[in-house]
Amino acid sequence: MALPKLQIALDNGVLSEALASISQVGDEVDVIEAGTILCLAEGMEAVRCLRALYPEKTILADTKCADAGGTVAKNCADAGANWMTVICCATIPTMQAALKEVQDLQVELYGDWTFELAAEWKQAGLTQVVYHQSRDALLAGETWGEKDLAKIRRLVEMGFKVSVTGGLEVETLPLFAGIDVFTFIAGRGIRDAADPRQAARKFKAEIARIWG
Repeated sequence: MALPKLQIALDNGVLSEALASISQVGDEVDVIEAGTILCLAEGMEAVRCLRALYPEKTILADTKCADAGGTVAKNCADAGANWMTVICCATIPTMQAALKEVQDLQVELYGDWTFELAAEWKQAGLTQVVYHQSRDALLAGETWGEKDLAKIRRLVEMGFKVSVTGGLEVETLPLFAGIDVFTFIAGRGIRDAADPRQAARKFKAEIARIWG
């Protein structure tokens, strides 16, 4: 079982704030995400800035693309993104068109997705999915539980690289022990910490303790 990666989600609404955040933790994480909010507010300039600052890091554009996959993905790739996200309700042709333009594509699992659909994504060449506890669900009081872990295990068994996100804290990580998680995606748990660099290091240390 490989050591899970750590991804920082920059869901800042202003580019200057995102750059201030990443300047504190960029060297500590494996994947740097230009979050959906940031992409909508600042466009591909956010990706271009992150690529300029971190030429060796994996940069993800969290576009949650639903249509025009090839065009959106080419824009992301031209700006310097390695990976891009598509929403799970996008059509297979949209996903395939996007996958031709970026190094890899992640399917964001929201709403009423099914394992039957997931099998179709796998057959179409998709290898990454992101399992969410959405921000809105967390605000409504939902928490990680066995029903989530069972779905994640099944996706891993299907052959997907599964990333997980949604209110993750260092204390959350032991819930996933024994599961071949590809990437843990943390946003506010790192960005809003009193010492973001130390928070990222604590995430990495706990990942190493559990999966090392």
